Amino acid sequence: MGTKHLVPVTALLASAVLVSAQPAQARATVPPVGGELLGERGLVAPTGVKPPPKSKARSYVVADAETGQVLAAKDAHGRFLPASTLKSLTALTLIPQLDRDKRVKPSREACNQEGSAVGLVPKPLYRVHDLFRALMLSSGNDAAMALAETNGGLAPTLEQMNATARKLQAYDTVAKTPSGLDKPGQSSSAYDLALITRAGLKNAEFRRYVATKTAKFPAPKGYYEISNHNKLLWKYQGMVGGKNGWTSKAHGSFAGAARRGNHTIIVAIMRHEGGFWDEVAGLLDWGFAARGRVTPVGRLVDPLPDRPAQPATTPQATPAAADAAASAPGPTPDRGPGLATLGLIGAGLLGGTAWLVLGLRRRTRTRTTS
Repeated sequence: MGTKHLVPVTALLASAVLVSAQPAQARATVPPVGGELLGERGLVAPTGVKPPPKSKARSYVVADAETGQVLAAKDAHGRFLPASTLKSLTALTLIPQLDRDKRVKPSREACNQEGSAVGLVPKPLYRVHDLFRALMLSSGNDAAMALAETNGGLAPTLEQMNATARKLQAYDTVAKTPSGLDKPGQSSSAYDLALITRAGLKNAEFRRYVATKTAKFPAPKGYYEISNHNKLLWKYQGMVGGKNGWTSKAHGSFAGAARRGNHTIIVAIMRHEGGFWDEVAGLLDWGFAARGRVTPVGRLVDPLPDRPAQPATTPQATPAAADAAASAPGPTPDRGPGLATLGLIGAGLLGGTAWLVLGLRRRTRTRTTS
């Protein structure tokens, strides 16, 4: 791949930002969400301060949760398999919709989900509240499926998760499972995981779940204790919480936040091949030291505003049509949207609406996931 070197970027930021150079490749002109620099594949970091600590993660974002400023990034919009970090999107989508005290009897299919599980049995032992704990502490794939069943089924749950991602402008994210188990076409990015985490921190129930270290979980004969998989809850000062994930194809990922004083720093990483806890701690430390002192390299965008309902007789493209176009089958992980996909979106929407959607999308990039 060759040795990386630092080169100055635009004249506006030449004194504030350095970018790790990458081989030149053809790219589309659609700017990436959050700022032009976030389309770079290499490290984008401010000058004038100590650079971020090295990380083996293929992609990461360090951001200020309050201001939305992205302080440093590495291939922020690279699309990868999210593994169980996708459960944060599941929780963010379903917490407002489900009665936390509702009793649930999981199906045998839910109880037999592969991978990490909390150990559900097909009996009405569980409240929705218990299942969210199992989802965010034990990373239970069985709990993810049971929550989807409680929400009306897998199909509507995935539709709602993808609608939530679009509202957040997390356009790199395509949910194909509620658990994050690998599936063709499923993807996210470090930038999107940071957006999802930032939105989750604004929900009190979400914050409580990710901050819980241990909890009692119902069993046929009493209870047993479950523990949070986020090791930084025990070892990092001010850790608010987060969600980690791992599969053999996705490798390691994490998205979480810590708070010191009145400031919260978000770190999201993807595609890490080894132990990443110390590296995440180092990036958090760097973020706290850099915030307020550096020129940001981008920003975490705000969610889109709710759209007012349009009369049924209006002969224009409706919000439902826009959602249908946006929810068309997504690209495979780590590949940008093709020109055909962009063409379909432009054809399905009228005038300014179409170009608004296109303008929010990141620049097209073609890579492999090896």
